[in-house]
Amino acid sequence: MADMQEVLERQEREIRKRRRRRATSKRAQRELDDQLAIAVALLDEENRSRRGSQKGRGPNVDRHRHSRGIVCGVPSSGRSDPRERKRKSAASMKAVVITTPGGPEVLQLQEVEDPELKDNEVLIKVEATALNRADILQRKGMYPPPPGSSPYLGLECSGTIEAVGKQVSRWQVGDKVCALLSGGGYAEKVAVPAGQVLLAPPGVSLQDAASFPEVSCTVWSTVFMMSRLSAGETFLVHGGSSGIGTFAIQMAKYWGAKVFVTAGSKEKLAFCKNLGADVCINYKMEDFVARVKEETGGKGVNVILDIIGAEYFRRNLDSLSFDGRLFVIGTMSGAVTETDLRVVLSKRLTIQAAGLRYRSPENKAEIVREVGNNVWPAIVAGKVKPVVYKYFPLSEAAEAHLLMESSKHIGKILLLP
Repeated sequence: MADMQEVLERQEREIRKRRRRRATSKRAQRELDDQLAIAVALLDEENRSRRGSQKGRGPNVDRHRHSRGIVCGVPSSGRSDPRERKRKSAASMKAVVITTPGGPEVLQLQEVEDPELKDNEVLIKVEATALNRADILQRKGMYPPPPGSSPYLGLECSGTIEAVGKQVSRWQVGDKVCALLSGGGYAEKVAVPAGQVLLAPPGVSLQDAASFPEVSCTVWSTVFMMSRLSAGETFLVHGGSSGIGTFAIQMAKYWGAKVFVTAGSKEKLAFCKNLGADVCINYKMEDFVARVKEETGGKGVNVILDIIGAEYFRRNLDSLSFDGRLFVIGTMSGAVTETDLRVVLSKRLTIQAAGLRYRSPENKAEIVREVGNNVWPAIVAGKVKPVVYKYFPLSEAAEAHLLMESSKHIGKILLLP
């Protein structure tokens, strides 16, 4: 008891000194007054307790549990658990959390800790993020994020840089950017390797810039870097009204190719036509193989970008010309199929498949550099434009997923924190 009284008296003297030295504003004065009142009250309580114990009454050991956790910077007894204080002091943000694998209803906006910034990363305050089919698979528990990546959904975003790691020299706080992510876009903040960041293209709103990173990196790396689509060649993209499709149409036309698309409605085909598609095929009403052969004089197209998978595999091979290139980036109709390899051999076909998310940071940085050098000039020139169907607040991520799964949209769907 004596020790406690000595501490409180010393606290009272120190507070009086600090009050005389540092009370330079009304706010500071009020804070010091509050601290002094607490210290004085505790001192009085301690004295009363001592007097009560001298008369045969035991001290009230629970009294201090109702006081504040810290008095004048000195922890007092009966305070809250240190882990609880740590949780309260940690910076937090809101993010969409997958509460359990399942349908859109499992997505909930929750308070979570800020991402940890590594030396080679930048921290982005998210302006917008875009939905991708991979988000649906991850929500269902079928597409886990790469090890060490954010557990939250979102493979691309746009926003403003809030902080930079020690090894980052290219980017500065305040830069308006968009970025290719391994995850974490469905949040108010995200940390991303500096090599996966692009300056938001001039002439495009910062919100709409979120529609570009995933589609531009996917299409450029597959159709151009690996399948080597050239001016004067023919190119077929399935799902022409999707985010990938609407971007691929514009970029292939900019590159000088003749573009074929498949889609499932007159409205979607008309939209693709307006974007520049030369041949628009309703896959529900006609055989795309026959139409491709008809439009190419029986030769077939040079390059196909496919998101459908198994159901279209053999038909894609039939639609290719000699030395044709098929690139598979999705398996919406299934992942298992069989084919006659004699078709591949006789036509000297190249079949490739790849994803983007599981590539190394170095490989992603290389693709992002290529996109910056080759795609961004087309965007700046207005030859490739963002195609955004609808914006949702981050709290309505479930509704946005329902829309994507309905396939009623054209282009990209964005979430806004």
